[in-house]
Amino acid sequence: MAYDKKYREQVLKHLSEGNTLKATQEVFGVGITAMQRWKKLKLETGSVEDTKRKERTPEICPDQLQTYINEKPDSYLREIAEKFNCTPQAIFYALKRLKITRKKNDTLCGKK
Repeated sequence: MAYDKKYREQVLKHLSEGNTLKATQEVFGVGITAMQRWKKLKLETGSVEDTKRKERTPEICPDQLQTYINEKPDSYLREIAEKFNCTPQAIFYALKRLKITRKKNDTLCGKK
């Protein structure tokens, strides 16, 4: 769980008053690594606020993927990935979301 911005500022203020990391850790119960990371963040950005994760938009249109699979059912994940300009893993998870399996029939697997 992330610490509140005000709490982080209090910890850094305590450090700036000349207290050691160990003493500040005992007072606030915050890990030394976290305090060092906050101090570095304050120097670099001027704030101790959490950085937000970037939201990713879906790169693969499900309708286009479904159409491509219907047209070329024997294509490999890497071939599909090249078509959609992404990684084979992205194609794998997109197919999984669409509940499309990539099993080959018995004659392709060497069974008769």
